[in-house]
Formats: sequence, structure tokens, C-alpha cells
Amino acid sequence: MIFATVGTQLPFDRLVAALDQLARDWTEELIIQTGPTRLRLENATAYPTLEPDRFDEFVESARLLISHAGIGSVLTAMTCRKPLIVVPRRMALAEHRNDHQLATARQLENRSGIYVAWQISDLPDLLNEPNLIPLEPSNAAQIDPLIRRIRGFIS
Repeated sequence: MIFATVGTQLPFDRLVAALDQLARDWTEELIIQTGPTRLRLENATAYPTLEPDRFDEFVESARLLISHAGIGSVLTAMTCRKPLIVVPRRMALAEHRNDHQLATARQLENRSGIYVAWQISDLPDLLNEPNLIPLEPSNAAQIDPLIRRIRGFIS
């Protein structure tokens, strides 16, 4: 099973719609935590929000996680040792208030276990890659500087 999460605050219909279309040709189950959306999915199971326990069940059951470039998703993938594909939201497409997710993705793109889809068109190749490795807690040292920068920015 593949589990995708896009957060709960803002729509990310570009990613949700693309995943639903890609899932048309899959035999593997796709579950998406969609956040607010008006899309009607035809090929994936959609949940606008999930209770924490249910979210954790999906993460644990998934062989692969897909998400926006949110640091919470990165930490979840690392904690659960799952490969993670991130698709950064873009301000120019009205997916976020600024381009901090592009900056986050640039910091993450060379980390073992994290795969960045800069464009939706990058997803099929990443999803067909047979040897995606999980994001391991041992990679935390690589991510710590990013977490410190984000905490500093928020403060």
C-alpha cells in the first residue's frame, strides 16, 4: 500500500489529482489524506482528515509515503523507516503562502531515503523505482541542521 498525505490546512489538488490518475494503472492500494479538496477520487481511497491513530496505522502499513514537503512528514517517514517522496507546494500555483517548501525540498533532496519530485511528471519514474530505500533515523544528523533552521525561522 502507498500512503500519501498533504496536510490538513491547505488544498494540494495538483498532487492529489495526479496520484489518483496514476493509481488508475496500479494494482497496489493508494490511500490519500487529501486535506480540504473538492476533488472526487476514482482510483484512490480519500480521507480529508484522519485521527492520529488511523494516520499511524496507514503509515505503518505503507511500503512508501508520499507527501508535500512538510517537515512533519519527513519526521514521520524517518521514525517509521519508510521511503518518502516529497512534492513541494508552490506559491506560484497558489498552493501555499510562500515557497518555503521548495527551500525545504532543496535541503532534503540529497538525503538517503528522501526522493524529491520537482514536477508532477517526475512521479511515475519515482513510483516505478524498485529500490527506494527507507529514511533511517541514522540520517537524522543530516536533517538536524534543517530542523534547526526551520525552528529559528518560526521563532
